[in-house]
Amino acid sequence: MFNVTRKSIQWGEETLTLESGKVARQADGSVIATLGDTSVMANVTFAKQAKPGQDFFPLTVHYQEKYYAAGKIPGGFFKREARPSEKETLTSRLIDRPCRPLFVEGFKHEVLVMCTVLSHDLVNEPDVVAMIAASAALTISGVPFMGPIAAARVGFTNGGYVLNPDVEDMQNLRNNPDQRLDLVIAGTKEAVMMVESEAYELTEEEMLGAVKFGHDAMQPVIDMILDFAEDCAKEPFNFSPPDYSDLYARVKAAGETQMRAAFAIRDKQERTTAISDAVAAIKGALNEEDLANSNLGSAIKKLESSILRGDVVKNGTRIDGRDTKTVRAINCETGILPRTHGSALFTRGETQGLVVTTLGTGEDEQIIDALHGNSRSNFLLHYNFPPYSVGEVGRVGSPGRREIGHGKLAWRALQAVLPAATDFPYTIRLVSEITESN
Repeated sequence: MFNVTRKSIQWGEETLTLESGKVARQADGSVIATLGDTSVMANVTFAKQAKPGQDFFPLTVHYQEKYYAAGKIPGGFFKREARPSEKETLTSRLIDRPCRPLFVEGFKHEVLVMCTVLSHDLVNEPDVVAMIAASAALTISGVPFMGPIAAARVGFTNGGYVLNPDVEDMQNLRNNPDQRLDLVIAGTKEAVMMVESEAYELTEEEMLGAVKFGHDAMQPVIDMILDFAEDCAKEPFNFSPPDYSDLYARVKAAGETQMRAAFAIRDKQERTTAISDAVAAIKGALNEEDLANSNLGSAIKKLESSILRGDVVKNGTRIDGRDTKTVRAINCETGILPRTHGSALFTRGETQGLVVTTLGTGEDEQIIDALHGNSRSNFLLHYNFPPYSVGEVGRVGSPGRREIGHGKLAWRALQAVLPAATDFPYTIRLVSEITESN
């Protein structure tokens, strides 16, 4: 009934196993990756045709933790997993970032990657396992993915690096003087694709050493995925990037001069209007056949990119006229709100954040319900990016993935320099309202 492919290697102190062919056989690629007793299932499906006129790559990554994986029942009245937790959202972004650039240029078919934590041994963190499972599933699916990638977590203790440290060792580093680093690295055999870390005053040499250590440590995993794919990969999907060079030449001839003049405008609002006028002029100069071409949007974007990036790379001139070494004008004000515990307005060029601090007691700590158990956090940072900050009209809802991700980046940076809870027993909440953005 089943045509199972299974490969295993010794990776660090645990056995890493990839298996395919038994579960989710109708997905284009399905792999269960297991490290120790932590198992993550990754399923990949992709549309066999692109939507007409689509000018972006619609890749969606969903990472989800099931409470049954750790022998737990969800809290609340419904006893069912609900909207994604912050951890699930951050891990989805973690998987997306190194995979997205490796799809063949011009591929705009919809791709869905779903990673589900099936078992958690409370020792091996499932996010790295999910990245490996997703990479393997993409590699065997037939989708034009120029991987594989692998990932690793690196710790730093007693002057030495640790591969895939235990979950407990990575919890609340601020109160753990023995652990100074939580770094996740992903990459191909030749290059590093993504690094995300929380570090505590390590030197530049120590951080670079951690990146090299992690990249070297993931090489056996990449070799394993390639060996695994040789046995069970599907035939590559027949895809050839669309050739719209003739269309691009006509678009460039019709609007390069006006588009270049638009990008030379320093003020963002005026520049945006001028770019829209340039696009309208380009479309007005094209014939009906060109206007009906599904690659028109891509051709216009290519022209914009060539002008914008070309000026930075060739001439060293940024979009606002600065060179590559000049910082935008910065203005900082504090205490601007009369009744808050703390407030600041930070303006850098056309980007601005209104940041408000609130102090609370231990009763205000956030209780985090996770697979490895409940924990508490006395430092919260919430980042909001409303539509008006970029002069647009948009739907306002719960925080998006970008808001959660950017908030966590700032949280990591500030977390490292806060005093331990034993020295400062208060809860701190920071809210960053982005009021302008360029």
